[in-house]
Amino acid sequence: MIRRLFYLSLGAFLALWVVRRLQALHPEHVARRTAAGAAGMLQRVRDFTSDALGEAAARETELRARFGLDQAEDTPR
Repeated sequence: MIRRLFYLSLGAFLALWVVRRLQALHPEHVARRTAAGAAGMLQRVRDFTSDALGEAAARETELRARFGLDQAEDTPR
């Protein structure tokens, strides 16, 4: 009797697990998840690009000041 109850519960658990997995694969759900993931990825790329451009501008300013490239050269050619 206990063995039958165990296998009945195991079957119910597996059926519930399979149903949940199949619901997660529903096309609308997958599309919503993909769109949210793409939006998050786009925001991370924008943040990275903004940080990289800011750092590049700061480094360029530092190098121009260090090598005196901001001053106009008055040497004849």
